[in-house]
Amino acid sequence: MLATKLVNELVEAADGKQLSKTTARYGRVGLLCIDELGYMELDRRGPELLFQVLTEREEKNSVAVASNESFSGWTKTFTDPRLCAAIVDRLTFNGAIIQTGTESYRLAHTKALAEQTAAG
Repeated sequence: MLATKLVNELVEAADGKQLSKTTARYGRVGLLCIDELGYMELDRRGPELLFQVLTEREEKNSVAVASNESFSGWTKTFTDPRLCAAIVDRLTFNGAIIQTGTESYRLAHTKALAEQTAAG
């Protein structure tokens, strides 16, 4: 699930007095995959709500995060440094970090198309 979509759902749940139910639902999912975390600044409540989901899952269920941004760059997404550190802590505790070091597939595809266009 896109990080922004998850956070938007959490904000809507909080506004509708359904946050506990939504957080519990995400807490029960066997593997929560969060894509594109660290790219966009989140709604001011977003990081706090995401932290609640991560805390609900802590030491119970797995979380997989995909991001092209290093942890140090997450301060653009999570503007509160203490909350940013707490989220990184939750995600990395007893976890494995896999750095692929690969270039973005979309960027590589775009470059290949540009080269084909220029050549032909």
